[in-house]
Amino acid sequence: MQYIILIYADESKMPEPPRDPEGIAAYMKPWMEYTAALKEAKVFVGGDALQDTPTATSIRMQAGKPEPVFTDGPFAETKEQLGGYYLIEVENLDQALAWGAKCPGVNFGTIEVRPIAVFD
Repeated sequence: MQYIILIYADESKMPEPPRDPEGIAAYMKPWMEYTAALKEAKVFVGGDALQDTPTATSIRMQAGKPEPVFTDGPFAETKEQLGGYYLIEVENLDQALAWGAKCPGVNFGTIEVRPIAVFD
C-alpha cells in the first residue's frame, strides 16, 4: 500500500540554510541519509522538497463568477506549511508510521502520514 509522508514546519522559525558548499552538505546530510535508507529498503516511490510558500499561487472559484481567481501565496493561513513529501510503498500503516517517525522533519515540525486513496 502506498502512503505519503507530508513534512510540515513553520517557515518563519526555520534557520536560514547555509550558502557555502560544506554547510549545504551538512544541512542536507540527514535528508540524503533518510532518502538512501528508504531506497535501500525498497519502499521509496518518490518525493520532493517544495519551495517556500511565497512562491505558491492559489486558485479559487468565487460564487457567481465564471473564471477562477489567482492569488499569490498559499491557500490556508496555518502555523506550519507543507515543505515537502515522500511517497512510500509498504505493507501496512505501522510500517508507514515507522518510516514517518524517522523523517528528519520530525525534529522541527510535524510529519503527517496518510494512505493514498485507490479508485477502481
